[in-house]
Amino acid sequence: MSLMGWESRSIDMWIGIDDTDSPHGMCTTYLGALLARHLEESGMEIRSLRLVRLNPNIIWKTRGNAAIAIEVEGNPDSAFSIASELIEELADLSCETTNPGLVLCEESRPPAAFAEEAITGFCSIEGAIAACEDINARFALWKNGRGIIGAVAAVAAELSDATSEYLVYRDANLHTSTRFVDPVSLRLAEEMTYPGTWDTCDPENKTIVCVPHTPDPVLFGIRGNDPVWISLARNLVISEASVLEAIFETNQGTDAHLIHGSMQNLEEGRSYCVPGTVTSPPITGIGGHVTLRITDGKDHLICMAYEPTRGFRDVIRALAPGDRVYVCGSYKKRSLNLEKIRVLSAPPGRVVGAPLCESCGKKMTSAGRDKGYKCRVCGTRSREPCISYQERRIHPGWYEVPPSARRHLARPLCRGEPVFWDPPQDYSREDYI
Repeated sequence: MSLMGWESRSIDMWIGIDDTDSPHGMCTTYLGALLARHLEESGMEIRSLRLVRLNPNIIWKTRGNAAIAIEVEGNPDSAFSIASELIEELADLSCETTNPGLVLCEESRPPAAFAEEAITGFCSIEGAIAACEDINARFALWKNGRGIIGAVAAVAAELSDATSEYLVYRDANLHTSTRFVDPVSLRLAEEMTYPGTWDTCDPENKTIVCVPHTPDPVLFGIRGNDPVWISLARNLVISEASVLEAIFETNQGTDAHLIHGSMQNLEEGRSYCVPGTVTSPPITGIGGHVTLRITDGKDHLICMAYEPTRGFRDVIRALAPGDRVYVCGSYKKRSLNLEKIRVLSAPPGRVVGAPLCESCGKKMTSAGRDKGYKCRVCGTRSREPCISYQERRIHPGWYEVPPSARRHLARPLCRGEPVFWDPPQDYSREDYI
C-alpha cells in the first residue's frame, strides 16, 4: 500500500488487537505477527511483540483467549491505517462470534489495573472504550467490538513475570490440511532444553502438546523462560516449511489468572487459590472424574479433577479426611476445577486392629461390642487394641496436571514454586515439609 501523504512524524506507540479469529480459522497471534512485519516493511521499528492471555473462563473466548500488543516507533496515522486494513482483510468477520477491536496509544497506556481485571475477572466494552478516551487513544471496533477489551488489556498489561513463546506459522490457505511436524524432533527439542522450555510434549501420556489440532495458521509453538531457550528448541524441530515466525513476550506460564480466595466469597468465572481440609474420601464418578470435598471449618468447597487430567486424579484419590491442602483452579458451576494442589499435611493413616496374645502369640479376635479382645486358642483377654500407622502414597508438596491438560496461563512446577504461594497463617513449613 502507498504511504504517500502521511505526516513524517515518528513517535513511540502501542498497538493492541484482539478477537480476529474464530473456531473455523485465522488466529489473532498470526495477524499480530503479520502486522509487525508490515509495520517493519513500512519503515517502522518494532520494540516489543507481546501475547497476553486473558481470563481463561470467558464464555465467548476462542481457544486460548490471547490478545496482541505491539510496541513500535513510527508514524501513528500510518500504523493505525495498516492495522485497520489488515484486520479488514484477514479477520474472520463472517463468524458471528468474531468481533475485532483495535487500539493505538501514543502518549500513555491504559491503567495496568484494567489488564489485571481482564486477566483475572471481567471487563466491559464500555469500560474499554472509556479507558481509551481517558488517554486520547484512537480505537476502532468491528461488529459489536468485544475485541476492544482484549486490545486495551494487551497494551495495558505489566508483565512482571514474563515468559516467551516461539510461534511458527504455515500458509493460512492450508489451515484445514494435516500439519507435518516431526514428533521425534519435538521430543528431542524438549529433552535438550527442558526446563528452559516446557509443554512441548507430555511424556507421561505420550502426547505432543505444542502442535494444535484446530484449523488455523499456527504450525507449532515452543514455550519457555526466554528467547534464547525457545530459539534453541525451535532450531531442533523438523517440520513443513513455515511462512512466518515470531517470538512473543507473554504472561503464559505465570499463574497470572490466580487470586487468593476464601470459600465464603468465590465468584463464578474467576480462578482462585484456596486453603482447606479434606472432609471425606475422594469419589470417582462416571467418566473418571474425581470429586474432592474440603472445608475451612465453616464452609465447604467441591473440587474437581476431570478425566483429561489423567494421572493427576491419582494424586487426588490418594488424599484422605484430615489432610490439609491448598487448591488452585477455576471456579465454575459452584466447584473448583483443579489445576494444581499443594498438600500441606498428609499424616500416616491410623489403623486400629486386634492385638497379639501375650501368652501364645496368636492374633486375638473381638470379644463383642465394648468387651475388648479374646484369644480363641488360650482364652487370654485384653482390652487394648493394636495401633499401627499406614504409610501414605502421597506426601507434602506441589502436584500439577500434566502438560496436555495445562492451561496457557498455569505456571508449570518446573519454573519453581508458584510466586503467588502465600501460606495460611497457621502454616508451619517445619510441621509439614
